[in-house]
Amino acid sequence: MNLNGSITLVPPHKHNRSATISIQDEPKTMLRLGVLISGRGSNLQSLIADSQTPDAVTEIGCVISNVAEAPGLAHAEDAQIPSTTLSHKGFASRQDYDARLARILHEHNVDLVCLAGFMRILDQAFVTDWYGKLINIHPSLLPAFKGLNVHQRVIESGVRLSGCTVHFVSPEMDEGPTIGQAAVPVLPEDTEETLGARVLACEHVLYPRVVRAIANGHISLKDNVVRYNTSEIASTLTLHAGLSAATV
Repeated sequence: MNLNGSITLVPPHKHNRSATISIQDEPKTMLRLGVLISGRGSNLQSLIADSQTPDAVTEIGCVISNVAEAPGLAHAEDAQIPSTTLSHKGFASRQDYDARLARILHEHNVDLVCLAGFMRILDQAFVTDWYGKLINIHPSLLPAFKGLNVHQRVIESGVRLSGCTVHFVSPEMDEGPTIGQAAVPVLPEDTEETLGARVLACEHVLYPRVVRAIANGHISLKDNVVRYNTSEIASTLTLHAGLSAATV
């Protein structure tokens, strides 16, 4: 699949918060990631692969799963990355669970938390504490098609484009300022599986590209709007795959 920067940039998505946050004022040698998963961990694999390149600017400090049987834990083990399972069972409340989650992230000196198929809603206090240092990838072009069962809903709606979005996480589900997006066509013969595979291939390109841009100090979050230090950076975070004039 051929992925290229689109000539149309994603407009910054405004979020009604007053904080001004600088992700990195200057480039940092290594941005330390904490990756949260619940399943197969294919986006974790793409982040691991990017952290192992000769010009890597990130390292993964820890991987945390809320599901003990998550296949993604094997990817962390293979890469010799510290990993742990933190089940919600045994915690009296969501707040208690998230407080323990935060302690683990701090113990591993995590700079940026990457949600990669983490199927738990985080408590508002956790999100507020990590706001600007907590990102997620969602398999639609937000703000369209929030929530679950995205690909089937996209097909049933009759829209011609779908894709994925990387965004800063806010307390509302699948909300928060957009950092980058990748678009794919929705084909007449698509099933949930074929569309999902096309979107997932874009996720594996977009997510590490966004994380690398953050690590290099190219992105800031000011007045709850994502700002890019050059238009070229913005264009590299707006991708299209297999689109043609006939499609769009």
